[in-house]
Amino acid sequence: MTQRAINPADDSQMILALRSGDESAFAQMVEQHYAAMLRLATIYVLDSRIAEEVIQETWIAVLRGLDRFEGRSSLKTWIFSILVNRAKTLTKREDRYVQFTEYDDLETDEPSVPLDRFSPTDQHSGHWVSLPRRWDEIPEERLLSQETRDMIRRAMDALPPNQREVMTLRDIEGWSSEEVCNVLMISETNQRVLLHRARSRVRQALEIYLNSQVQ
Repeated sequence: MTQRAINPADDSQMILALRSGDESAFAQMVEQHYAAMLRLATIYVLDSRIAEEVIQETWIAVLRGLDRFEGRSSLKTWIFSILVNRAKTLTKREDRYVQFTEYDDLETDEPSVPLDRFSPTDQHSGHWVSLPRRWDEIPEERLLSQETRDMIRRAMDALPPNQREVMTLRDIEGWSSEEVCNVLMISETNQRVLLHRARSRVRQALEIYLNSQVQ
C-alpha cells in the first residue's frame, strides 16, 4: 500500500509518523532537508566526507531523540540545531572547526559601500566619484546565465563564515529571521547585521562583475 505524503509544514503529523516507525515519512524528511543540511554543514567543514558524516550523525540523533522532542521549536529548527552542534563537535574534535568569531567583529562599523566610492573633497563630500552603472543595460539572459550564478556562488564562498551561514539560510533556503536566530543561537540584531554585510559584499562583487560586461 502506497504511503500518503505528509504535509512538511505539519510537525505533529510528521512526528507521529516518525515515532510509529514510518520509513516513508523519514525518507520524505531526509529528501526535504538534505540539500540545505549539506549546504550548512559545508560552511563548517571543507571535507565533503566529514559533511556527510555530520548529516548522518544528525539523523541518528534525531531518531534517538524523537521521544524527548517537546515541540518548543519547530521540527526543522530542532533538526538543524542538532546539525550545527554536531558539525561543531565533530570538526572541533578533528581540529578542523572554523572559529567564526575570528572572522567577523560585529562591533566594527563596516560601511555597506567602500568609502573610496565617494568624493573626499569638502565641496562634494558624500557624492559618488562615479555613478554605478545601470544593470538594466545588461541583457536578461546574461543576468540569469550560469556564469553569473557561479560568480555569486564564489562571492558567497568568500564571505566570512558567520555571514555566509546567515545569508545561506535567509537568501538560499528562504528561512525567516526567527528561524535563523533559533538555529544559530544569535540575536536578531546580530542576524540583521551579518545578513546586511553579506548581501553588501555579494552585491559589490556582482556589481564589479556586471560592470565588466557593459564596458
